[in-house]
Amino acid sequence: MAKKSKNSVAAKRQYDKSALYGPEDAVGLVRSMAFAKFDESIDVVFTLGIDARKADQLVRGTVSLPHGTGKEVRVVAFVGGEKLAEAEEAGADIVGGKELAEEIAAGRELDFDIAIAAPDMMPHVGKLGSILGPRGLMPNPKSGTVTPDVGKAISEFKAGRVEYRNDRYGNVHVPIGKVSFESEQLTANFGAVADEIIRARPAAAKGRFVRKVTLSSTMGPGVNIDPSKVEDLVKSLQ
Repeated sequence: MAKKSKNSVAAKRQYDKSALYGPEDAVGLVRSMAFAKFDESIDVVFTLGIDARKADQLVRGTVSLPHGTGKEVRVVAFVGGEKLAEAEEAGADIVGGKELAEEIAAGRELDFDIAIAAPDMMPHVGKLGSILGPRGLMPNPKSGTVTPDVGKAISEFKAGRVEYRNDRYGNVHVPIGKVSFESEQLTANFGAVADEIIRARPAAAKGRFVRKVTLSSTMGPGVNIDPSKVEDLVKSLQ
């Protein structure tokens, strides 16, 4: 078992694992408990009151973070014709059409984080479902990654738009920035994500929707956030 550092042990004494904190306090605690030698990411996990086995209760979409994620996002654009130039001008890292899809099918490395496709490319991209799907890279209209306005989509994802969707346990994981961000920036990003998640509540979901919220850095412990205070923060930002 790895020996815990003195900093790590001291940091964990700053908070009560069983306590529920307000979003601002949670952000401060997570930042103070991050002692890795690299700039750790900060992520939020929402545990939702949904039945993830039912299609009408899935939670999926995208949200623009006011201050971005702090991470360079590599975007591939599946486009053809005049949209090739549009995608390149918008900053796509990899641009191509049918030939690119065939290269990926043949084993080309998936060196990108987001895949965006024009609707007319989906007959080719759709064949990559078994490759892109398990990695969460398959373009989808619901997440805004299948769109005729590829230039706008590329620019938004490059600027800090992130995709979210629930896992099979009803949890939604979303990055909200880096430890090096100011607390105010992380709180604003958190508020934008919380607002989006609450708005995305499926009509079929019954009872309490947001059941648990946990914030943590890459290497740090999770800090539980009071769901009622999440709703208060969202209202204050509207």
